Amino acid sequence: MEILPCGAEALLVECDSLVDALALDAVMIPTALPGVIETVPAARSVLIHFDPTRTSADFVAAQVRRLSTTATGVEPASRVVEIDLAYDGPDLAAVAQLLGVDREEVIARHTATEWRCGFVGFAPGFPYLVGGSDLLRVPRHAEPRVSVPAGSVALAGEYCGIYPRTSPGGWQLIGTTRAPLWDLTRTEPALITPGARVRFVPVQT
Repeated sequence: MEILPCGAEALLVECDSLVDALALDAVMIPTALPGVIETVPAARSVLIHFDPTRTSADFVAAQVRRLSTTATGVEPASRVVEIDLAYDGPDLAAVAQLLGVDREEVIARHTATEWRCGFVGFAPGFPYLVGGSDLLRVPRHAEPRVSVPAGSVALAGEYCGIYPRTSPGGWQLIGTTRAPLWDLTRTEPALITPGARVRFVPVQT
């Protein structure tokens, strides 16, 4: 673990893995360190935003080192989010071909997986879901699409993602959902937050 300054009001904690980042974030949230405003987990790091008028970078760093000794193996508090998904993506057939199976097998593998949100990024509410087996790993497109429709569910490498709004994107599109991924009228705008477990439920188009 390495702790780096990130401006005058934040620290970036670099972890060895996504599991370690989620574990550190999980122990920090209930601790409620004085002056810490928020924590933002990512693939292998946790950004800690603090109020320099209430605490200091040195104090926060010392507390992070202390907490990291208890973080190993800690599972983040999680809830299950079920996402209705129509497997009608334009890349579904290509994904099946890349994996050497038929479309039904891709759907079976995808729905059988309980995914976990590692972090949110790229666009507000875009969840990076992990936990899929190597049997679902496919590469990104060599050239991204200029426009990917909102609600598209896609695969790339070890991740599954859901586009909350229309945007460019290079992932393999396997289906679409009407689930509102980002809604500013909710207390928590993001439907899927780091640590949440996600299950996809197949529906007819």
